[in-house]
Amino acid sequence: MTTVLVLGASGFIGGHIALAAIEKGWAVRGLRRVSGATGHVGSAPIEWFEGDLDRPERLAPAFAGVQVVFHAAGYYPRDGGSVPRQVAGAVAQTRNVIEACKQAGVDRLVYTSSLSTIGRPPPDAGRFADERDTYLPGSLPRSAYYECKYAMESEVMRSSSAELEATVVNPTAVFGPGDVHLALGRALLWVARGWAVVWLPVEVNIVDVRDVAQAQVRASEVGRPGQRYILGGQNWPLREVLDVAARLAGVSPPRVGLSVGFVERLISVLSYTPGMGGLSGHLQAIRTWQGYDCRKAQRELGLSARPVEETLRDALDWFADNDYLKGRRGS
Repeated sequence: MTTVLVLGASGFIGGHIALAAIEKGWAVRGLRRVSGATGHVGSAPIEWFEGDLDRPERLAPAFAGVQVVFHAAGYYPRDGGSVPRQVAGAVAQTRNVIEACKQAGVDRLVYTSSLSTIGRPPPDAGRFADERDTYLPGSLPRSAYYECKYAMESEVMRSSSAELEATVVNPTAVFGPGDVHLALGRALLWVARGWAVVWLPVEVNIVDVRDVAQAQVRASEVGRPGQRYILGGQNWPLREVLDVAARLAGVSPPRVGLSVGFVERLISVLSYTPGMGGLSGHLQAIRTWQGYDCRKAQRELGLSARPVEETLRDALDWFADNDYLKGRRGS
């Protein structure tokens, strides 16, 4: 039987990877930092190990005897503090995982990266961004998020070899049930509570977390080593996504449109606002918000994205069932 280890199995995407692997009949292990944490997977048959990616000496038991590692626990900068320091820490964590894989004789590593590493819209007009496009390091020097994600993905890509076959996946904007840590789900909650009042004239690509998980499992079987795959669904204007979410939640949609230029002028203020450094980092990159060409993952991994409305409805239902919608207007 195939034994797999999911780093981040108590999280949003990692939990769904674990469930998809269980569906395959694989033996699934999960690595978590907090003892007893199960995220949204509850009592699913996962063999849990406690560990910390910053402490490589504690990783060996979880990796021993594993054929495939899914790394869905990459460092996530949440503030605008020292970018070089955070990049160095993120790279060290990634190297710890790669070394643990090699020491244990792991065959395959599937790394969950980010759409941020795709970078700005392609220079040649007439196409959506795809796997050929990359973030230019240093182009957003105040964004620890973008700099860290690029550095970590680069480490994984360099590690791919006959000794350890590594594949990178780049999910777009991921929604769906089980967003325990409120990754992008926080924005959906703002809409559902009637708190979202503005929209931006940008395009986004929405994908369901369950489709992302299935594609990752497939990537561990047929994904080409040293390759990256954009895991996305449909390209939508952000305003239309917010309108659909508001309709499903039974609230009024955002009515005020903000220009990209206005948002960019806010960045310098947000950078010095306590707790807003992470948001500021994302807003620095607002001109990179775009549609994506996901045909490579469709062709090679069998990625099949369900309708956006289904994804948003299931996400809202999960939030309601798990008491995340307290404080919603009309409740």
